[in-house]
Amino acid sequence: MTAAARREALKGLVSGEGVTFATTPILIPPAPYFDLAGEEFGARMILTTAADGAEFCLRPDFTLPIAMGHLEAGAATPAAYGYLGPVFRQRAEGPAEFDQAGLELLAQPDPEAALERIIGFARNVLELYAVAEPSVRVGSIDLFETLLAACDMPDVWRPRIRARFGHPEAMARLLDRLADPHKPMEGPKGMAAADIADWVRELMLSGGLSLSESRSPEEIARRYVEKQALEAAQVPGETIALLKAYLAISGEAGAALGRIADLAVNANIYLGTTLEVTHQRLAQLRNGNALGSLTFDAGFSPRLDYYTGITFEVTGRDGAVLASGGQYDRLLNRLGAGSDIPAVGCAVWVARLEKEAPR
Repeated sequence: MTAAARREALKGLVSGEGVTFATTPILIPPAPYFDLAGEEFGARMILTTAADGAEFCLRPDFTLPIAMGHLEAGAATPAAYGYLGPVFRQRAEGPAEFDQAGLELLAQPDPEAALERIIGFARNVLELYAVAEPSVRVGSIDLFETLLAACDMPDVWRPRIRARFGHPEAMARLLDRLADPHKPMEGPKGMAAADIADWVRELMLSGGLSLSESRSPEEIARRYVEKQALEAAQVPGETIALLKAYLAISGEAGAALGRIADLAVNANIYLGTTLEVTHQRLAQLRNGNALGSLTFDAGFSPRLDYYTGITFEVTGRDGAVLASGGQYDRLLNRLGAGSDIPAVGCAVWVARLEKEAPR
């Protein structure tokens, strides 16, 4: 089969019966990406400015514009969207423009069946490109969040630790810092927030700093008071050790989940229902073994906090990611739906798949 024939077959996979083929604009306002994906993703976007000063970015993915368009049709309306076209991101290696294809299932009445359909889509793509011996890495956001909620720690630290899930270096730095005795902070300990704001304002003015071109004294004061509260909220050493042990678990899926179960039992933490669901999701991925070898990595997650449940990525011979997908039930809520809406999708990298195809 030629490359052109494979591309045409791929388009058929993302535009079949019941699937809306999405043609999103190439120029998109960047604000939602900064709000939802953070500065790390934002640094990879390619920005441009219109004649009237309005900022745009070249489309860095399809998922977000598809989700925003879906809100106009009604967030709770079941829909399936497929796509095939260019996305644009700054990268250390490779072109900034490359083709992606994918399938997004939103507000489906049976989320388990929707996940099965997405897994089937990934299988069909790998078969289309005759990918030999793919490797699959799987993670579970729900499992980590369940563990985190049950850990012994001040509540103020839970969202900060959760925000670093999927960022191994940042998570390691945070846990290492929490394991060390806190150093006393400099500044006006014990002062009220309003008094701290006045103190900051005087320092800024005496230092020749603008009160309007950066964070305001009130914002700095709030952050300072927050840091004082964090300094007083100690995380037990046993909890830090438990989190480090959990995040280090990676290996054959069944064995890895067994180690997680043992870890939870030893810590007197109940993961029952979430662990059972994770086993079920892995069984879906493993069905027929069409996705290749399966590794469960307890610390694996997309660096986007609207993901939920299971996430996965498929790599080829050279370790490059060929396909990635998962559940992201929080996305439509974060965009304004008002509640979580079931959502699952998978994106594939066309040029990387073509490199895997037999010649």
